Amino acid sequence: MPKKIKSNFSQPKINFNLQRVKGTRDILPEEYIYWDFFTQAVDKVARSYSFKPISTPIIENTGLFSRSLGKETDIVDKQMFSFTDKGRDKITLRPENTAGIARAYIETGMHNLPQPVKLFYQGPMFRYEQPQTGRLRQFYQFGLEILGSASSSLDAELIFVANLIFKALGLKDIVTQVNSIGCLECRLVYKNALVNFYRGQTAKLCPDCRRRLRLNPLRVLDCKNPKCQKLSSQAPQIVDFFCKDCHRDFKLILEHLDGLGINYELNPSLVRGLDYYSRTVFEFVPKDKKQLSQGSIGAGGRYDYLIEVLGGRSVPAVGLALGIERVINLIKEQKVKLPSVKPPQVFLAQLGNVAKIKSLKLFEEFRQNRLIMAESFGRDSIKSQLKQANRLAVKFVLILGQKEALDNTILLRDMASGVQEVVKLDKVIAEIKRRLRKIKKQAN
Repeated sequence: MPKKIKSNFSQPKINFNLQRVKGTRDILPEEYIYWDFFTQAVDKVARSYSFKPISTPIIENTGLFSRSLGKETDIVDKQMFSFTDKGRDKITLRPENTAGIARAYIETGMHNLPQPVKLFYQGPMFRYEQPQTGRLRQFYQFGLEILGSASSSLDAELIFVANLIFKALGLKDIVTQVNSIGCLECRLVYKNALVNFYRGQTAKLCPDCRRRLRLNPLRVLDCKNPKCQKLSSQAPQIVDFFCKDCHRDFKLILEHLDGLGINYELNPSLVRGLDYYSRTVFEFVPKDKKQLSQGSIGAGGRYDYLIEVLGGRSVPAVGLALGIERVINLIKEQKVKLPSVKPPQVFLAQLGNVAKIKSLKLFEEFRQNRLIMAESFGRDSIKSQLKQANRLAVKFVLILGQKEALDNTILLRDMASGVQEVVKLDKVIAEIKRRLRKIKKQAN
């Protein structure tokens, strides 16, 4: 018996939690059928409307978000994962991606490109929140951004493309809620009117809204507290404070949506929670109130001042983001039928090292010929491999043993008849194609 070798490394006596971090989740292989379905659908629609892919870092300088989102927003105040790195730089895991897109637009000189610049992205975001359905601390978003044009038609185009995505995903009864929060000038007048309305009624507001009223009055309208909502329903509406340009702009967007047949609702309480929004804001919500437990499945709006706030030139822009987990939850709730995946029709079994080496090469030749083949290279037992072939219900099994590998032949077994014959290795792909064509012809 060989002598045991004593390790020079002592086992650490530290207790630490090996479970996943609260508010995160594993996306397992069986779940990826939904993620692949989502990714393929949004990618196809986005590219057809000339959006190009972009990927920005998941870590950014903290100042990017405090400056763009607003220091008094809930995200900056309560929800950001921020830390100081070893170089003493203040870093934040991105809580959203529009600020990163704007930073990339400035830093890489995208203003020199033909305008507008149309981009789409997909990736993880991070916010410190209490985990619940459709709300995680690491969550994923898909987004569309159009930078470099103030045209109202682009706001409508973005909403239209989002609705095309919902259709491509098989989702039904998604309502677009629309509002305008005006430009800086008319919004300032409206904020003063709001403060005057709530003056003397602050006792009826929740603690968060009392703070919001002092720091960012529009956010009071966005509160989900029933008492705050009841009071807000009596508040003055921003549409009555629009300047001439904002009134014309909003009217034009609604005309576009009517012309496109978009199912939308006017929601005067919709303001969005980030400081960079201006004029058009919108959210996408299921019509069925039973499916509203996770909130909206996406939202967006115009952010004409953001790039200038970050130090760039004045560049109007509009964008949206969809919560991927929320969309997938809705796909499941609405029982959307996913596209079927073509099952393998051939299984490759092998026995012995020489056969295993040749099997790997043969498998690749089948793949290059676009023939879907299954295998179990990790198993050595022919019996267990044939069991796997039976479970997959393949039409044919190819068996490559040591003798066949040396003779450059392979055993071809018809699983329906049980008949087995020897085929030349260099002829097997042509033979499988011939037999599959015959089966397809008989089925028709």
